[in-house]
Amino acid sequence: MRRWMHATVLSLLSLPVLAAQTQSDPFAARSKGSASAPVTVYEMSDFQCPYCRRHAVEYFPALEREYVATGKVRWIFINLPLTSLHANAVAAAEFAMCAAQHGKFWPAHDLLYRLQSAWAPLQNPEPYLLGLADSLRLPKAKLTACVVTNATRAEVRDDSEGAVKAGASSTPTFYIEGGLLRGALPPEIWRPILDSIYLAKTRKP
Repeated sequence: MRRWMHATVLSLLSLPVLAAQTQSDPFAARSKGSASAPVTVYEMSDFQCPYCRRHAVEYFPALEREYVATGKVRWIFINLPLTSLHANAVAAAEFAMCAAQHGKFWPAHDLLYRLQSAWAPLQNPEPYLLGLADSLRLPKAKLTACVVTNATRAEVRDDSEGAVKAGASSTPTFYIEGGLLRGALPPEIWRPILDSIYLAKTRKP
């Protein structure tokens, strides 16, 4: 825990907007891990952000194996498209949320990050994103209707507003049981943080 504190990446804040929503669990389609896991991590990310891609592709697989799959951590994705920097971030977030309606948020998440360099520079990314339907085994007509009508725009906007109110100003930012951790950080930085919080949450009185 000391390493986290000295890295100056911790900001103690409450997260009333996001935490309150978990009572009805609207995040089920974009969470990984047991709902009863002792530790919950909210990842506030932008699909067009290169640092978010680094986290998703290089670092998260190890965290998932060690903490999510073992029942220690529940991981929840929160959309925070930085529109001033990334012109296609909202389109990608809306696409992912449309995929979530069919239980395919995480496959869409992985594909968007892996193919980020292909869709990010496009003038209009919508045709490319819709072209991913077959790879994701999504019903193309329903997915297209969701995307072209901006059916998930309000959900993405609510995510973003909640993340900003929680103190996130850059991506990726992670809310972990009372603190904010900023940046794409390797597993060796994460392990002492998650281990300390897990032990504190599961220690018997």
